[in-house]
Amino acid sequence: MLKQHLQLKLGQKLAPQQIQLMKLIQLHTLEFEEELERELEENPALEIVKEDPKEDEFSSLEDAYQDEGTASIETDFDVNEYIYDDEPNYKTASSNYSPDDEEFDNESLLTEGQSLYDYLLEQIHLVNISEEDEKIAEYVIGNLDTDGYLRREIKAIVDDLAFSQGIYTTKEKVDDILENYIQKLDPPGVGARGLQECLLLQIEKKVSSDKAVSLAANILRHQFDALTNKHYNKIIQKYDIEEEDLKDALDEISKLSPKVGGNFDTQTITINQEIIPDFVIQVKDGVVIPMLNSKNAPTLRVSEEYKDILTTYSHDKNSSEHKQAALFIKQKLDAAKWYIDAINQRQNTLLQTITAIVKFQKDYFITGDEKSLRPMILKDVADITGFDISTISRVVKSKYADTSNGILYLKDLFSDSLTNDDGEEVSTKEIKTHLQEVIGKENKRKPLTDDALVVILKEQGYNIARRTIAKYREQLNIPVARLRKEL
Repeated sequence: MLKQHLQLKLGQKLAPQQIQLMKLIQLHTLEFEEELERELEENPALEIVKEDPKEDEFSSLEDAYQDEGTASIETDFDVNEYIYDDEPNYKTASSNYSPDDEEFDNESLLTEGQSLYDYLLEQIHLVNISEEDEKIAEYVIGNLDTDGYLRREIKAIVDDLAFSQGIYTTKEKVDDILENYIQKLDPPGVGARGLQECLLLQIEKKVSSDKAVSLAANILRHQFDALTNKHYNKIIQKYDIEEEDLKDALDEISKLSPKVGGNFDTQTITINQEIIPDFVIQVKDGVVIPMLNSKNAPTLRVSEEYKDILTTYSHDKNSSEHKQAALFIKQKLDAAKWYIDAINQRQNTLLQTITAIVKFQKDYFITGDEKSLRPMILKDVADITGFDISTISRVVKSKYADTSNGILYLKDLFSDSLTNDDGEEVSTKEIKTHLQEVIGKENKRKPLTDDALVVILKEQGYNIARRTIAKYREQLNIPVARLRKEL
């Protein structure tokens, strides 16, 4: 039996505008620029100001809204009755330029070049092979990763050739093309199926009469496991050689590249995109000045032409077509005003956050010494700014700052704290720095074990467990003692 009943429910729901603002805050400089371009394309009521507005044009953004906003347009019928309740109604101008901003030319960073795939195709087309073998070679080249390795199984490639290309071949045939054609191409080492094969392909290109090169080739071919595990005594006994001979061979191996495709265009572009700074932090006379890198965010305004069109259409209350046109234009104008306000809020949130971070880590920005970093978590910045922790997290995500000490990833400034023997709270960053220094000064012939590192750091006032040392070492990409051993 159906029954009716009343139920009270309390919930919290984010408006679409709030969700969009959170997304804008999270974007780094390049993503923000792309989002801005997309919005300009989709909303004709939003436009870029070609020249900087005069300083006395608006006394404030609120004045701009009152003087220029579409809400002040007189109409013979109420356009707002056609608008949804959640349509925005905000300010109409946004200037995102900072007088001290340095100009960053994004286009100059994204240089065009030849990819590894294109480079190899050019070479294979010059090789004297049959048409079918050339198609197989092209397909294999297309399966190489950006480092130049063939990570896929040959059998899987044979199956793909049959299903997608209509070429029926064998594993032996593909192996033959790979080893006798593709692996002979430049750069040496391309087409390898693993690190050992990659290094061997490179060493074999060198003069085999050289004693050190020959020994290096033998070690790579027959003693690769001993080499990777740095069992040098085992290698010396195996080949009955002197330590100096092994040093010469290791020197030859160190000249080889483990990633022969790493210098080509695709990877270069990715790196350049990642390091465009979102903030600029300058130090002048002991004062740390944080700024936004906002050169790629142009000054925006609501289109005057669209406001005039709205005025024209809204005066004709008898035409249903003009009412619909007025509705469309009003929606675009309100959306443009909200978007400009959202950008203002984004820039304000970013600036307040970076100002709080700089205030908290002032000593670090002045000295550039990681030992000056104070323990800092997201809550510390949230307490200073008054923003929610999730907002701070979005601000620092994937963002970089251009400082006097180079490009800095903001998340690197955050760290937990530990208490030293003096009862002072120190940053885990400081402990990691000390750990790096100790390992950097160790005797490479007898590297320090984690237990030895525990003793040394304890003598320096840092009482840390062995498992914590191991965790920090792994975070710093420092291998275990056995793999740090050198001759």
